[in-house]
Amino acid sequence: MDFWQRYRAIDARDTRFDGQFYTAVRTTGIYCRPSCPARTPKAENVTFYETSAAAHEAGYRACKRCLPEAVPGTPAWNLRSDIAGRAMRLINDGVINRDGVEGLAARLGYSSRQLNRILSHELGAGPLSLARASRAQTARTLLVSTTMKLADVAFAAGFSSVRQFNGTMAEVFDMTPTALRGTARHHPPAPASTSLTLALPYREPFDPGVFSFLAVRAIPGIEAGTASSYARTLRLPHGDARFSVEYAGAGNAGNRTGEYDGGPHGRPLVLTIGAVDLRDLPALLSRVRRLFDLDADPVAIDGALSADPRLSASVAAAPGIRLPGALDPQELLVRAMVGQQITVAAARTALTQLAAAGSPSAAPGDGLSRLFPSPAQIAEAGAGLLRGPQRRTESLLAVATALAEGTLDFGYGDDLPGLSAKLLPLPGVGPWTVGYTAMRVLGAPDVFLANDAAVRNGIRALAAEFRDPGGSADPGGVALRAGAAPATGTRESGGAPSSDFREASPWRSYATMHLWRAAAAVPRTSTARRGADSERSSAMKETVQ
Repeated sequence: MDFWQRYRAIDARDTRFDGQFYTAVRTTGIYCRPSCPARTPKAENVTFYETSAAAHEAGYRACKRCLPEAVPGTPAWNLRSDIAGRAMRLINDGVINRDGVEGLAARLGYSSRQLNRILSHELGAGPLSLARASRAQTARTLLVSTTMKLADVAFAAGFSSVRQFNGTMAEVFDMTPTALRGTARHHPPAPASTSLTLALPYREPFDPGVFSFLAVRAIPGIEAGTASSYARTLRLPHGDARFSVEYAGAGNAGNRTGEYDGGPHGRPLVLTIGAVDLRDLPALLSRVRRLFDLDADPVAIDGALSADPRLSASVAAAPGIRLPGALDPQELLVRAMVGQQITVAAARTALTQLAAAGSPSAAPGDGLSRLFPSPAQIAEAGAGLLRGPQRRTESLLAVATALAEGTLDFGYGDDLPGLSAKLLPLPGVGPWTVGYTAMRVLGAPDVFLANDAAVRNGIRALAAEFRDPGGSADPGGVALRAGAAPATGTRESGGAPSSDFREASPWRSYATMHLWRAAAAVPRTSTARRGADSERSSAMKETVQ
């Protein structure tokens, strides 16, 4: 967006852009979110910044009226695969708090001096300033949403001392922590237990189908899910954690946390943290947000997808569909390899058997008592627990061993080419596994799994509703030729829609989610089952080789 596009957004007070950029006003010395209700400043007094850290660096303080830190993050960190985007994913995951700037730079393959220069040029602030802004945002959330002691808030947010915490909050918000706590819309009651309850901001619309996606894949004892809730145990750098997320839904307009509810209709996503080492709290918050894709811009995504006539009805039925993320990159790769040529139900059965290798959780509760096995545990005990083709078992054990020994290392800081270079040489890993892992670990928005059986079934399901003006189904038969060579014509050039949905770029990962949803809604007749089995067999030959 150029200056005038952004200026028009703040003049319209468009909430869709909250968190995507920040508006600093020279005459007041403050910065705001785009939807700030204050009078629109004169254009000559306005400077736009990509991050709140850049506004801090330029000497501005946060607006007390619109609370620019209480917004969803920018979707750019998933959309961008450059160094800046990769660095922001790792900073949000708490890498600087754990490993410092040197550790962040090493993960990205740069020196700390080079990284500081790149981020300062691209984002207006260096890695330390970006991490400091992230700590301030976490601290503000805890202050207004919980009754935690101020010292606990300081260390949970990643500050090294209470003095540093007090200084940062005064500099960023021009308020003491106590005064900032007093700005809460509703003061939360003292909790009856040691759990923390927070509201998760997001951009509307929000399709709760992501809960169902996670629920049907939930492993008993480790995860539990319904159509509006999800809970699980998780291994984090400093210890075990347990959390749950609940979608309050349209019938509950209350916001029991007193925090920004993410939407104008009073439908908060409520995160309850049952147990966590406070040093891991920023990482947990970041990973939960990634799991539910809460920094996405659904209006932009839906607008692009609905332009394709094959997807328009699905987008209208499920606006704001989300791309499920990954809480643990290594775990996600194992789950992808287990489920790459079998149904979701069969994969869940296999993973339930494999979960026996995991250790009991140090933070049990709510029926969740175990942790997903680590790569070392899978390498040691997986051979006796895995069922199916021997070749697939050997491939999975080889990958688990590589992860355990550190010879295979990947995560949120990778880009798609780098991830492909690391994973494709592994036995048993093919393009589908790499694409699925990129979708969920990196949040890569433009992956299309053309050889996925459920994607093909979803295309068939949507083709039944797709009509041309003359009334014939699926003009040109393009939708039914899923997996064939991509069509050369596009709708813009007068040709038929492409079979790889490239018109939906850069949002084809979300198109994949719509196709999976369409496939799941179709009853599994014997004919459909035979077709899916045939396609799965074909995909198996390609992937296992």
